[in-house]
Amino acid sequence: MGTLRAKILETIVRKSTLKQSIFDNTFSTFNELKDVLFEMASEMDDELDGKLDRRVRIEYRDRGKFEAQLQVASDLLIFQMHTDVFEFDANHIIWQNPYVQNDVANSYCGVINIFNFLSDSFKYNRNADEGYLVGRIFINREKCFWVEGKRQTIARPMAFGQQHIDHESLIGVVETAINYAINFDLLTPPYEENKRVTVDQFNTKLDNSKFVTGKRISYDFSTDDI
Repeated sequence: MGTLRAKILETIVRKSTLKQSIFDNTFSTFNELKDVLFEMASEMDDELDGKLDRRVRIEYRDRGKFEAQLQVASDLLIFQMHTDVFEFDANHIIWQNPYVQNDVANSYCGVINIFNFLSDSFKYNRNADEGYLVGRIFINREKCFWVEGKRQTIARPMAFGQQHIDHESLIGVVETAINYAINFDLLTPPYEENKRVTVDQFNTKLDNSKFVTGKRISYDFSTDDI
């Protein structure tokens, strides 16, 4: 067997084993995250009992192996596990972390994304409505993690390798995402962008996708605070 063939086979074994371990860690974390979401929804719903209109919902929904939802009043947080494993580009700050510098295998991560939508976008099938990525959890082969996102300060890139993801850290990530979402308010679109509407838009208004709604239409969703 040639040297190149042997190298190819060795790489396949090494990377496949590494990525399978990362997938397993990410998947087990995602299942624990589902437990956290279910518990938080039940607890918050109990705490709010009698304090507001019952039409205001705090509800958890399991949407399959790789997706879960948490509705908090008019906001919908969607937690989605990506099934692939990722590496970071050469200019990413993660490469300045000693934990990653000591072993490049530590840099490979699974990802759990957190999206924020308006709950009415799904309720009324407004397919063109916009949502926002408000957080990402990165998990590696050793179940070490870091979090990127709006107001997420629980585990920064330079702290990667210093702690393992657990129940309490997941609660912190979710609470931060909820707090950001409920304070990220829906703004009315600029008048100039909505002063003319076609007959077709009204004739097809049952398909609400003709009218785009998002929390910040014509707003630059900056990553400056990530």
